[in-house]
Amino acid sequence: LKIREMPKEQQEAAVLGGPPGSTSVTTTVINMPSEISKPDHVVWSLFNTLFMNFCCLGFIAYAYSVKSRDRKMVGDMTGAQAYASTAKCLNISSLVFSILVIIIFIIIYSTK
Repeated sequence: LKIREMPKEQQEAAVLGGPPGSTSVTTTVINMPSEISKPDHVVWSLFNTLFMNFCCLGFIAYAYSVKSRDRKMVGDMTGAQAYASTAKCLNISSLVFSILVIIIFIIIYSTK
């Protein structure tokens, strides 16, 4: 088995896309998984960050949601699901604590 090296002119032509008169078409194929993707809770986390950010739990949930979306884009569905689950728990905690604080303030101000 002999490996033949290309002359320098052919190497440059291969790098530049061929001779000037030739046309080449490059196509991009994107493989989309057929399964339904899992939610990453970015919108919910953003809402909690802006409006119900109890002890920065909403912001932390947003960070985990972005990590989940990044993992999903790479194709790591297990990692994406783990980050999404953490973001969901943080969102629930932030929502519950924020609602409790609002209810406590309403009770305090209504009894005065």
